[in-house]
Amino acid sequence: MSDQDKAKTGTRKPEVAPAPAGTRGEVSAEARQGPLAHPAADADVAEFVRRIKEIAPRTQTGRGRLVFAMDATMSRQPTWDMALALQGEMFHAVKAVGGLDVQLVYFRGAGECRASRWVSDADALAALMVRVGCAGGFTQIGKVLSHARGEAGKKPVSALVYVGDCMEEDIDDLCGRAGELALLGVPVFLFQEGADARAEKAFREIARLTKGAYCRFDAGSAAQLKELLSAVAVYAAGGRKALAALSGRGARLLLQQLK
Repeated sequence: MSDQDKAKTGTRKPEVAPAPAGTRGEVSAEARQGPLAHPAADADVAEFVRRIKEIAPRTQTGRGRLVFAMDATMSRQPTWDMALALQGEMFHAVKAVGGLDVQLVYFRGAGECRASRWVSDADALAALMVRVGCAGGFTQIGKVLSHARGEAGKKPVSALVYVGDCMEEDIDDLCGRAGELALLGVPVFLFQEGADARAEKAFREIARLTKGAYCRFDAGSAAQLKELLSAVAVYAAGGRKALAALSGRGARLLLQQLK
């Protein structure tokens, strides 16, 4: 990585930017209900659930805290509205449970990486998400990992969820930062849109180092992704009892693995 690239990826305390004009977070009924396009991805889903089973929810000692990070670079524009809607909806299932605070983090453009305030209301999180639009630039996953480390250093963080499609950074540097999160007990759950091989290699290694999980998705698996993420959020907020009260395939799949 050149000195110029490093300068672009420097750290700073981010805040949510004003909404770009015309940004929406809607998804068609077809996308919400569409079947899985790649059954082979079921193995990734099973592995994701297996990792969730091994991580006990921290709500017994206080509210759970989840950092939710998004790649908002231009490569994600074609499916951005769909992904944004799913990411906004995933925490609505937590509304009746409570006990989970979420912070939104995103990067885009020339070194722009921002973080929201911590929110406990699903509607507030959705409102923050729909204000984000895509802009051309390189990935800044290192910033995301470092930001989560900083937050965990102040107060325990239950997990980091990351959604992106590619990786344009030094994998060893990312693994070093992931190791710092592992020392603080923060698992990273990475969801990859598409099938970029370099990103998959990095994401799987970050998940392994932090005792998190990796799962790939695309437009065809949107409905299952939403259900699985909702189940994970509910489990993080209220444990097995809250998960048992949640309907949907994602909840059932997770409960089967927890037996």
